[in-house]
Formats: sequence, structure tokens, C-alpha cells
Amino acid sequence: MTTENRRLVLEEVKKVIKGKEDIVEKVFMAILAKGHILIEDIPGVGKTTLALALSRAMSGEFKRLQCTPDVVPSDIVGFNMYIKEKGKFEYIPGSVFTNIFLADEINRTSAKTQSALLEVMEEGQVTVDGVTHNLRKPFTVIATQNPAGAGTQLLPQAQMDRFIIRVSMGYPDFDSQMELLRDRQLENPLDNVVKAVCAEDILIMQDEVEKVYTSDEILRYITMLTVATRQNPLITLGISPRGALALNRMAKANAYLNFRDYVVPEDIRAVFIYVCAHRLILSAKARIADMNPEDILRDIVNNTPEE
Repeated sequence: MTTENRRLVLEEVKKVIKGKEDIVEKVFMAILAKGHILIEDIPGVGKTTLALALSRAMSGEFKRLQCTPDVVPSDIVGFNMYIKEKGKFEYIPGSVFTNIFLADEINRTSAKTQSALLEVMEEGQVTVDGVTHNLRKPFTVIATQNPAGAGTQLLPQAQMDRFIIRVSMGYPDFDSQMELLRDRQLENPLDNVVKAVCAEDILIMQDEVEKVYTSDEILRYITMLTVATRQNPLITLGISPRGALALNRMAKANAYLNFRDYVVPEDIRAVFIYVCAHRLILSAKARIADMNPEDILRDIVNNTPEE
């Protein structure tokens, strides 16, 4: 895989998403790390546009499911239907049979429907009536959720732990919004996004990311950081082993996009908050003091030696 291909996708997406280069890079890293992405934000800041731009730049299939209270698990994983003409049941695939699956406003649907994604996100497969069906590759879930409010419910911690990162798009800055308004006067910028890589290229890059070297010193640094979250009095639930593995995978992807085949401490620090903040449950003391996970994690990074 040529080094140029690592950046081609990013350049295409940045034609559409203005002023959010860091977020675009983190989302692409998550795909290269074979992870899933949670975008927590207000409506109208470009969450769906980001997913569409990525699918076009990667020449992948894109499906979107608007999560509402009446969405049922079979909408996601599929179901068996009796075909009278054939005299037998046939499997009707659900909406996850795609390359990029956008679960829009996931915290507006029922807990039962949310749980249908657990096997999908962990195993890359669905099981319906005892029969397992493998998903396409590459496969990524991009889920969006609104800030807590009327009609929403918190995702269970088991599901939060399966998202490799959580990001927030946020409002664009002044210059970026001006550029966006100019671009949208004449055409839809999505129409200018062209295929940068194919699905096979993404699979090759994912394999190359897996081969990025992580030394024992870096693994020790990851372990020290995650153990620090478990011992912090402001945190009730720290980073799980799954979270530590996710941190390593994202660090490898960060190194890969910076044209290195080995991980350095800066790769860990670059992704630490994105990987870990949504996995924490803060103590009552921290919540009363109105503290947030990001600030606590910054303190942990600042007070944990690299070696």
C-alpha cells in the first residue's frame, strides 16, 4: 500500500467537512483500527454528512437507520420470512449488511433494539434463529446520539465499551462556516467526493495497522494509564481490558497515519481521551463537583510517567 493512500480518503472527506480535520482523522483511524464510532452531538453539525463522505471516498456501501422507539431488532439484524412460492423460510438481511452502517440517534430507540448491535459490533456477525450470518468487510458502525434529554435513554455500559472512540463534531468556527456557506450556494460538496480507495484497499490498510509494532515499554505505558483510571477515587468504573486493547489499536492507527510502523508515547496521548472518556463512570463526588471525564483523564496523563 503506497503511503499516499493513507491520506487520500482524508483529503476527499475534508472537501465536505470544514474545520474538523482532527475529528475526521480520528474517525478514519477508528475504521483502520477495525473499530466503531460514537458521535455525541446536537443535530445539524454534519454527523450524517461525515458518514456519507467516508463511504463515498472509500467506495463502500452506506446504510442509515433512523433509530426511533418503534425500531425493532429485526430491522437491524434481519429475519426469516416464509416464502409461500418456495415452501420454505428465507433469511431477509437487516440494515447492517453494508460497509458503513449509520445508527442515527441510537439513544432514542429501545434497550432491546440497542442490544441487537452487541454481537454485530463485537463479532462482525448476526445470529437469527440459531443461524449465523457474517457481515461484509470492511464493516463499521457509526452511531450518533443526542445529549441526554426528553425521549432519550443512556446506552448501557457494555455497549459504550464496544465503541472504540467517542467524538463530538461541535459547531464550525467562523471561517469554516463561511466556507461551508459559500460551497453550498452552488452545489452539494458531496457530489465532488470521489472514490479514493476501494474496499480491498481498506482491508489492506487495516492489516498494515495491525502489524504496527508496539514495544513492551509502550504496552507498559498503556497499562499504567488504564490502571490509574481504576485506582482514581474520582472514578467508579475505570478502563476495562477491552478499553486497553482499543487504546493500543488506535495508537497503532495514529502511528500509521503519521507514516511510522511503530508506536511512540505521543500516539497514546493523541487518542487517549477519545478512546477512554466514554468508558468511565465517575464517582458521586466527581459528579457533585460537576467534573467531566476529559479533565480527569488529562490529569491522569499529566501524572503518569512514560517509562
